[in-house]
Amino acid sequence: MNQESGQEQDPRQQPGEAVEENASQPLQAQVEALQAELEQLRAQSLLERADLENQRKRMVREIESARRFANERLLADMLPVFDSIEAGLASASADDPLRAGLEATLRQLQKVTGANGLVEIAPAPGDAFNPEHHQAMSVSEAEGVAPGAVVQVFQKGYVLNERLLRPAMVVVAKS
Repeated sequence: MNQESGQEQDPRQQPGEAVEENASQPLQAQVEALQAELEQLRAQSLLERADLENQRKRMVREIESARRFANERLLADMLPVFDSIEAGLASASADDPLRAGLEATLRQLQKVTGANGLVEIAPAPGDAFNPEHHQAMSVSEAEGVAPGAVVQVFQKGYVLNERLLRPAMVVVAKS
């Protein structure tokens, strides 16, 4: 019999072993709770790391987009200048001394704007109508031109780094 508690002791049991067994159950429960908490913190850490990585990638995309399109407004404001120079060239005679200057100015503007991602959309008569890059201003019957093809170009269009800045305004052949 155990003198302290008044209970009989199992002869196979060492003194103090019962206390350890009872104490190990709460310790085991604590270990399991801590392991579960550790797994939860690991999962939360992975989610936060993935969120930070996604945020970093989004920031890189936004910075790249801002860099590519930072001059969009300036280039859009330049389009009427292109139109005016081209109209001047169309009305200037071949022997006009200003023609060479206009042509040189236009080439320089095209070089500078092209280096900044501006691409001209100038469909030729007979090219297929592309609704992503062309705006049909009217429909006309035209001999020798396939139905739905461009007949005439009123105004050139422009794309900035694969983003449509202004559609080309065209006349389309009747189908």
